[in-house]
Amino acid sequence: NIRRNFGMPHPEGYRKAMRIMELAERFGLPVITFVDVPGAHPGPESEERGIAEAIARSIGLMTRLRTPIVTVITGEGGSGGALAIAVGDVVIALENAVYSVISPEGCASILWRTADEAATAAAAMRMSAADQHALGVVDIVVPEPGEGAQAEPEATADRLRAIIVDRLDALAAMPIDALVEQRYRRYRALGAYTEVARPEVPGRVDRSLADRLRDLLDPARRGLVGVEVWSRDDDPPAREEV
Repeated sequence: NIRRNFGMPHPEGYRKAMRIMELAERFGLPVITFVDVPGAHPGPESEERGIAEAIARSIGLMTRLRTPIVTVITGEGGSGGALAIAVGDVVIALENAVYSVISPEGCASILWRTADEAATAAAAMRMSAADQHALGVVDIVVPEPGEGAQAEPEATADRLRAIIVDRLDALAAMPIDALVEQRYRRYRALGAYTEVARPEVPGRVDRSLADRLRDLLDPARRGLVGVEVWSRDDDPPAREEV
């Protein structure tokens, strides 16, 4: 974990990935990304070197890259660190992978002001592969063999290989312009909602000051008929009656 910086890329890591993607586009090669990223590195050195700019530019590049892109989420796809390399024509996730725009601890710290509510946040975010598939964010969920992908990596690789090759063959058969347009439509449709026609609200009726004063002084006009109203001719009500 220390050697790999706990899976958190620095800005130069994303810039290197962008150079490779542009080379793939130039030579007509497909791009396959394997995502296991808890998030981008949050340290001051990353801020100094422009981590936000690198993530944003990587997302923008992948949206318009004129070559097929297949993304595979193998473990944790967290925050902008994962989103920067996860824009694809097809998104595949292993059965036990998770995918979210923020970590459960970060979400809990914002909404509940404590990281102790991370489990509640994880359930609310629907970050499991099955939930993401139901939401349309993930296209294919791949079952993991045995005790999980980490226990049998070779068997997991064999399962992924067959699916990746099949998807690449299908994407390669599409014209490039149609491929890029389909990718655009895919991400425009995420988070779509239906607008319901709102009933018309009757317009405001301007009433004179005299009419409003009559409403205040006349109980019948205010709909207070049947309610006992004290007048000056009566004795004032006792304190306990009030």
